[in-house]
Amino acid sequence: MASIDSNRRSPDTARGGWVAVNTQPHRERIALDNLLRQKFSAYCPLIRKRVSHARRSRDVLRPLFPGYLFVRLDPDAGWRPMLSTRGVRTLVRCGGRPSFIASEFIDSLKAREIEGAITRPASPYIIGQQVCVVGGAFDGLVATIIEMDEKDRLVVLMDVLNRPVNVRLSSHQVVAV
Repeated sequence: MASIDSNRRSPDTARGGWVAVNTQPHRERIALDNLLRQKFSAYCPLIRKRVSHARRSRDVLRPLFPGYLFVRLDPDAGWRPMLSTRGVRTLVRCGGRPSFIASEFIDSLKAREIEGAITRPASPYIIGQQVCVVGGAFDGLVATIIEMDEKDRLVVLMDVLNRPVNVRLSSHQVVAV
């Protein structure tokens, strides 16, 4: 499934804002295709993930927001036909009206897209770098990054009570030394 920003827009949706559409589990593609068929402008941002199965690893495209996609919608136009679209569960609403998302948010997602997938910003940290822990029980301790994962988590090696200890921290809990 490639990220799609449909350029096929009806006159009614060309001047509207974006709404989040909640899809049925693992049915983002079905909902997207059916919304496009109904002439809605829809967008499903994707990221690359590494999947391992039976000793094989491969990169696949997965939705950035599983269970959600975005549709450009005119505030005055009828949005109820979307609710009966295959793959769509509901619209994110506040009361009885759809909740609109700032166009800047969608534009920033599209700006980070390369070859159909959203790319992560470069990490400010590298393995082996010295960092200082900010806040919490280890506030002020200096540690060395030994591992980083895709969810902005760092494994750091720090000296606690004269023993080396591996600690998993979020990247916002440390600052570069």
